[in-house]
Amino acid sequence: MDKLEEARRVFDIEIEALQKMRESLDETFVRILDEIVACQGKVIVTGMGKPGHVGTKIAATLASLGTSSFFLHPAEAMHGDLGMVTANDLVIAISYSGESEEIIKILPNIKIIGAKIIGITGNGNSTLALNSDLVQVFPKFREACYLGLAPTSSTTVELCYGDALAVVASGIYGFKDADFGKFHPAGALGKKLILRVEDLMTTGEKNAVVPSDATLKDVILELSKKGLGIVSIVDEENRLRGVITDGDLRGQLLKGVDIYSLSVDDIMSKHPFTIRENRLAVEALNLLKKRNISYMPVLDAERRVVGTIRMKDIVNIGIVG
Repeated sequence: MDKLEEARRVFDIEIEALQKMRESLDETFVRILDEIVACQGKVIVTGMGKPGHVGTKIAATLASLGTSSFFLHPAEAMHGDLGMVTANDLVIAISYSGESEEIIKILPNIKIIGAKIIGITGNGNSTLALNSDLVQVFPKFREACYLGLAPTSSTTVELCYGDALAVVASGIYGFKDADFGKFHPAGALGKKLILRVEDLMTTGEKNAVVPSDATLKDVILELSKKGLGIVSIVDEENRLRGVITDGDLRGQLLKGVDIYSLSVDDIMSKHPFTIRENRLAVEALNLLKKRNISYMPVLDAERRVVGTIRMKDIVNIGIVG
């Protein structure tokens, strides 16, 4: 056996099945899509065995792209989980044969509840097809396993069909990257789209700030105490006048200057890079990288210092730019 050639054969058969499904798409897909978009309740996906695993993924993809959805296990549905279904819901039942026992048994009860049923099957004369309000019948294609029995091509087509429904529906909703971020707060992408500077900056007593009439000794003590690597110099209204970093002090020491003979004004950078508190954290990260700095003051709309944002605080939360 040529192992690689056999693997390619599986790919070829499943690609062929996908191509057949693509070419057979018609108004049935549009009608099913319209039902999903118009659904006033939840889109409930159900399936048994391998189609059930695929159905779980389809429900998750729908949910992540703006369609309120969940997976209902048909066997559990027969033992009380049908209580999750309401008349406003849309049930998508997946069975390539259209005769999966667990699916067939719950169809009458779903009809009693009043939810619409969308059937996805490869058999237009099956029990599922005949008891669905709308049915998508897949074209005939080969399964990729040697016996032609294990769900392989059929589950691949089911998965892609579900992806198409979810993605096209999200386009109809006008689903944006910020919406995606709302549903993925724990992921790197979600953090990038959601977290703002104010969520990560150092504030209050932990922030390093001294008044403009402070001595250089005060600045050094503040740098040491707060450990941020930067101190903001502010006027009486807490507006930024400049910053002094530990790098600024090291630079003076390397020059052999008696730093205690200098004033704050002699050392501070009077036009430092800053960022507003309401900007995305990823914007702060990109600015820090671009300017090759590790930290900067955070200002409000009145240029008052409200915090300090550091590159490591952004990177440590999982945002990488």
